[in-house]
Amino acid sequence: MRSNVDSQKIAQLMKLLGREARGSGCIYFTGGASALLVGWRSSTVDIDIRLDPEPPGIFQAIAKLKQQLDINIELASPQDFLPPLPGWRNRSIFIGREGAVSFYHYDFTSQGISKLSRGYNRDIDDVRAMYEQKLFSLEELRDCFRAIEPELIRFPALNPDILKSRIEQFIESCESTPGSDQSWS
Repeated sequence: MRSNVDSQKIAQLMKLLGREARGSGCIYFTGGASALLVGWRSSTVDIDIRLDPEPPGIFQAIAKLKQQLDINIELASPQDFLPPLPGWRNRSIFIGREGAVSFYHYDFTSQGISKLSRGYNRDIDDVRAMYEQKLFSLEELRDCFRAIEPELIRFPALNPDILKSRIEQFIESCESTPGSDQSWS
């Protein structure tokens, strides 16, 4: 069992990955790593990333740094559980650059829909925190879900009706708070 990860360990990882990579590429943080860096959690058990495009030599660097830093690094992003949302790269937030590697937060709208699809209390709390920090809008959540809804059949582990219901419930709960976005219709 590896130790929990905090934001300082992620910063250290970014610096070392930038140093170890043998070329340019992008690393997108998702899940707990984003939660740590933005500030609504103080620790996480693993660092979920997406490589796109993959920096040369990054897998060798990850294998080495997992041991050196005593952390779990997983290749996981919303695209592993949902169709990619149109415009996800444009909505991904730049964190910084180390060496030839650019680091981003994976699109928070995608993260929100992915977490709502799982439906665990901690995931719902994360989506609420993202929304409260204005990392996505209810309109984006609505529109992006509608854009991928026809493609959900390609993900047999998902029940599109349950996901739609969870998204509608989340939007309704946010709209009951003053200053929220427009309704689902």
